[in-house]
Amino acid sequence: MTGDELVLPSETSKPTPAARPRTDWGAEIRNLLMLVLAVLGFHSLVAKPFYIPSESMMPGLLVGDRLVVTKYPYGYSFVTPAFHLLPPFHGRLFGSLPTPGDVVIVTPPGTKTDYIKRVIGLPGDRVQVSGGMLYLNGKPVERRAMGDRMIPIDANTSCPAWQYPGAEVRDAAGQAFCRLPIFRETLPNGRSYDTIDAVQGSIGDNFGPITVPADHVFLMGDNRDNSADSRFSLSEQGLGGPVPWENIGGRAEFITFSLDGTTGLNPLTWWPSLRSGRAGTSLHPDEAK
Repeated sequence: MTGDELVLPSETSKPTPAARPRTDWGAEIRNLLMLVLAVLGFHSLVAKPFYIPSESMMPGLLVGDRLVVTKYPYGYSFVTPAFHLLPPFHGRLFGSLPTPGDVVIVTPPGTKTDYIKRVIGLPGDRVQVSGGMLYLNGKPVERRAMGDRMIPIDANTSCPAWQYPGAEVRDAAGQAFCRLPIFRETLPNGRSYDTIDAVQGSIGDNFGPITVPADHVFLMGDNRDNSADSRFSLSEQGLGGPVPWENIGGRAEFITFSLDGTTGLNPLTWWPSLRSGRAGTSLHPDEAK
């Protein structure tokens, strides 16, 4: 072989393809578990989503509203972790009482069901409802008639005649509404919010008086004729009177979005089912100016 001859590499000298790296299934499972734990930790200690299932907090909250509930404002208790995994115990870690007017998530004693209500009375407060008028410590809470509000009727919001007699009306275009009388209450601390009192002489229009025990709070729904709250016993699916503060699971902050109940499996139905104008609505009561 001369110096000008071309030498071809042999078949055995061809580069071999790199071997595919094996999937480390152990690492994948660990990463997935870490992600699940991070989500559960955030859900348990920081904030969680909440869905409004009933009309007890109308007019401010409608069935189909989705909220953000923060877990830390009042400290932590046995109802704080996700899915209520802890057994009941007394007290709170880093605990503080809610402020009257706050909208809170509460788990009635002996249950694992979350309710949403408004804080009305704190320990030592004397609470009474007489003729639909709320009294705190013997004085009537300021109450101002705001006229009627037209709440659209949809798949999530009904207006049954047995509950709201004569309230269903229609506009010129045929859209159905529930016309309900609104009353704005202002608590002694200056925080105000709207309530519904559509039926005079309803079962919850007269209650007490009762003094809120230590480490308890008195809760009511804003829809005063249709709220199972501290005015009603556990057997009536109420809260059984003032609720121990460790049963408060968090504070409602704002609405993320709201659905009218027409959502189906078809994604094309999702956008039309969104209620306009509700996303971002704060759930903190108005403060006195």
